[in-house]
Amino acid sequence: MRISLKYAVLSVALLPFFFMVYQWGKCDLNHVDTLSRDGEAGLEHALKDPHGAGYESFHPRAAQSYNHVKEMEMPPLKYREIECVINGDYSVKGRREGKEIYLPFSFIQKYFEVYGSVEQYDGYDRFEFQHSYSQVFPPGDKYTPSGVFMSFEYYNVEDRNRVKCISGVEGVPVSTQWDNSGHFYPIQIAQYGLSHYSKYLGPNKRRIKVLENGNDMNSLGNWMLTERRSQLAFQMDNTNMENTVVEFATQEQIKNPGISLSVDEGKLFTLSMDIKFMNKGSITVLLRTGEGNIFRIHYIQSNEMMRLEGRDLYYGIGKDIQGKWIHFSRMILIDFQKGLTLKHSKSKSRKIQKTTKIAAICLRGRGLLDNMTLSNNAHLDFFFDAANYLVRNQDYRGGWPIMVKRSLIPDVMELDPGWYSAMGQGQAISLLVRAYLVSKDKKYLDAAGKALEIFELPSDKGGVVSKYAFTYDWFEEYPTKPSSFVLNGFIYSLIGLYDLKEVASGPTRELAEKLYNSGSRTLKAMLLMFDNGSGTFYDLRHITAGLPPNRARWDYHTVHINQLLLLSQIDSDPLFSTTAQRWQEYMKGHRSPHN
Repeated sequence: MRISLKYAVLSVALLPFFFMVYQWGKCDLNHVDTLSRDGEAGLEHALKDPHGAGYESFHPRAAQSYNHVKEMEMPPLKYREIECVINGDYSVKGRREGKEIYLPFSFIQKYFEVYGSVEQYDGYDRFEFQHSYSQVFPPGDKYTPSGVFMSFEYYNVEDRNRVKCISGVEGVPVSTQWDNSGHFYPIQIAQYGLSHYSKYLGPNKRRIKVLENGNDMNSLGNWMLTERRSQLAFQMDNTNMENTVVEFATQEQIKNPGISLSVDEGKLFTLSMDIKFMNKGSITVLLRTGEGNIFRIHYIQSNEMMRLEGRDLYYGIGKDIQGKWIHFSRMILIDFQKGLTLKHSKSKSRKIQKTTKIAAICLRGRGLLDNMTLSNNAHLDFFFDAANYLVRNQDYRGGWPIMVKRSLIPDVMELDPGWYSAMGQGQAISLLVRAYLVSKDKKYLDAAGKALEIFELPSDKGGVVSKYAFTYDWFEEYPTKPSSFVLNGFIYSLIGLYDLKEVASGPTRELAEKLYNSGSRTLKAMLLMFDNGSGTFYDLRHITAGLPPNRARWDYHTVHINQLLLLSQIDSDPLFSTTAQRWQEYMKGHRSPHN
């Protein structure tokens, strides 16, 4: 096809114009490319700074075009950075938007001791701000010594970091508080029992899977006998001729598989049974993790606390148990978790624990078995474990001495091993009163009554009672010299005295009532000394020792509130209810008025 001379000349004439358009378009593409690479902020910087590296790549018309698009489609930035000088001491970077100044929440959180986090729900992100990290649990029905103990149904004592494990010999927590090697701390033991008792009264029903009860003749077929010498049979219970039990006989060595029952259970982790060993037998629980690894927990006849060897965890359940029926009840996942923390961090231990199942239960040695179950809890078992420990270990003074050194304030307020705590005595009394009400066994009430002796012994003579202003009797959680006057420990001791005076009779009731009335008089006179206008004081060291005030953490502040709410149910004095209300308002940022 031919092109006329006229069109050819026109094409040549327009070549410079097409080249210019091409270059301009190329410049626009450069602009778009730079915007996608560096973002809006980088482009703004390039346009504002004529000496910047990216400035020469923009044709002036392209810059004008970008600014026009920005004005039309992108809202202008509403804030700018501003230096915020804090008390003339240091500065932080904030943002200014009109008349408002915004500071980073990381600074706000530390400066004002407040809390917040971004939460996602309903398809939206929300920033949730709290003045306090703790929570008040208002009491339900009127408080009674047979009911829930304060808000202890929410306590999981066995899960605390300061609990090394649950002793297989004593059945109570071993504390690492103030001593990493572990010791039996009466306060922790009483709280363990009270929390399980309070959970027992709660709405959650117990779910039980019976593994072996000695009554079903077909159940023996579920057991695996791994060697010819193993034996399994029913026999009559000599202590109850109407009951049958399972007799088992295998080799007693740990390396021997013994007899085993396949379980494959991932929801019920509390193992209970009645068992009598006639030789040095043992119980093993096989656990399978989500990764397919097998761990073994061996419950052996020794007084050893806990030992981890590879994937074998050992708990001693007593070296003198042969020939005796014992009730064995263990929280398998708690035992597993505490064992794993000997090697792993708590977070990793929890991760392993979450996907774990009980694969099998094995018995070794020769003995008798009855009532083997898996359940979601055994609250009453653990409650009585704590109560029985207190009965067995009460000393001649009626107390439970704490056998580690306590330095409340080094070189100022210190206690040598063997000291008593009014809080420990009071919470032990509350536990023993409940054990008596459930069992009707007078040994628990007698032990609670004997515990009153410590409340009559001055702190400078090894007891727990001190005087404030030579007038008011104060029952010391930490009977130091000078006195510390810890509020929560004092109120716990009052609750124990109240529980006992309501249940006991005769001289025990009279003494408990006398001590309670004396302590109640003290509390009403001194309670408001712990109010700091925006929270509470943990103790009165700023008065007795001339030290800086010891403000209560929010979790202790809520303990104070929960205690006052309980007292307001048993004492009509409005001081308790009005003070509790004001202290609750402090948790939302309210403060008392100033002059």
